[in-house]
Amino acid sequence: MDSVFVMPGTVAAPRGGILRDPHNRYETVREALSRIDKAARDMGLPNISTRLIEHNDTSDRRGPEVQYLEIFAVSIATHHMLVAEGVEPVAIVGQSIGELWALAAAGHLSVEDAARLAVARSEVLTRQSWDGKMLAVGVDGRRAESLAGLMDHPNLVLACENAPRQSVISGPRQLIEQVERVADTFGWPSLPLDVPHPTHTPAMAQAARDLRATAPRVPYGTGRWRVCSPWMGRDVGDDDPVDLVAGALTARVRMLHTIRELHAAGADAFVECGEWAVVTKFVEASIPGVRCVVPLSESDPVEAVRALAAESADAGPSRPYAVRVPVPAGAVATAPVAAQPTRVTVPAPTAPAPAPVSYVAPATPARAAPAVEAPAAASASMSVSDGLDYASVLAELQTLYGDFLGYPPDLLGEDDGLESELGVESLKQVVLLGRVSDQFDLPDLRSNSSLLSVGTLRRIAESVVAGRAEAAGR
Repeated sequence: MDSVFVMPGTVAAPRGGILRDPHNRYETVREALSRIDKAARDMGLPNISTRLIEHNDTSDRRGPEVQYLEIFAVSIATHHMLVAEGVEPVAIVGQSIGELWALAAAGHLSVEDAARLAVARSEVLTRQSWDGKMLAVGVDGRRAESLAGLMDHPNLVLACENAPRQSVISGPRQLIEQVERVADTFGWPSLPLDVPHPTHTPAMAQAARDLRATAPRVPYGTGRWRVCSPWMGRDVGDDDPVDLVAGALTARVRMLHTIRELHAAGADAFVECGEWAVVTKFVEASIPGVRCVVPLSESDPVEAVRALAAESADAGPSRPYAVRVPVPAGAVATAPVAAQPTRVTVPAPTAPAPAPVSYVAPATPARAAPAVEAPAAASASMSVSDGLDYASVLAELQTLYGDFLGYPPDLLGEDDGLESELGVESLKQVVLLGRVSDQFDLPDLRSNSSLLSVGTLRRIAESVVAGRAEAAGR
């Protein structure tokens, strides 16, 4: 079983005593918590671990810096518990500030440096004292972006694409309140987020500059595991950690795309290194039926981890991942490159469109991984159906799209939006439409742009049936 560890971003302060058992059981957890405590004391903050180990209160609200470090402590402790019990990730993903926890868990940063950088980030955001707010809206990213665009303000933006029907808008407080009223008018569910610092908006540019100018530069290690960055759209390479944290303050977080790319590359379990199912809720909404585990939410976290370790052992060695390389429109796609035990760095995209994520995993015993970017010729078993009725065409399309995307065909609904609900970006839709065109011998189909702008399997199937009927009547 190929597991991805996911690190939550800014969530509610952890419960008191949440780490009592892991602290008592695992030396690596005790060491990590001790190092966070030392870093906190050096910065004039109280011990972080005391409340998490000994107390049963909910939170004493000691300020955002302590809240961030408590979230970090829970994340890193869960990571060490998993590894101690034999569960190792093929990749680690963090949401927002959770990327910093991911870097520390992977060994790219020391625990102390990650704690110091988290506090420096909090301090520059507090100094900016921006009157902003974040709003979760129960719609896809495209609709959320259009909703934000109604106000026509440069700092009111789509901040996070979390799931097919969960996006976050960030912006000035007054405008967010207007957005909330408009969403209610449309019948779209929305929820203001209780976060100490609204981020992922151009309004944070000054805080980003301040962080780059004042945060101490920290050494960057080679790391033991790869870290996927949802805001950069690629693996973290030898990027400067301060620049990574600063850049994320103004960038959009595309968690939905990262999750789906990892699943398409072979990941079949997602493990939340936090107290509750936060990021894994997005995973379950984005990939129906995928295995999700939140050890600390179980009555016996250690038993839950051991069960996951047993499943991983039964599944055999992890599969190699393919290196993800964007394929320009009109170019001939090549076969995926087998993963090597080296890191590949792809420059961050400058265009606003979602960027493909690159993946490199340690070399392991070979087991074929699905190739998403490299469409091979249609297999012989997928020849044109003799019956060109709608149902048979739809079934073939579901098989074709399912094989390409790594989804079971029966999970692909005929009215699901290919981009808005299934996360199939435009380049992949072009490739897939070309395969449909070849499969059903309809050369004009590949140039039908309307099937890309409002793409559903129903529309494509209807176009195939109509096109074949017209061809037969000639």
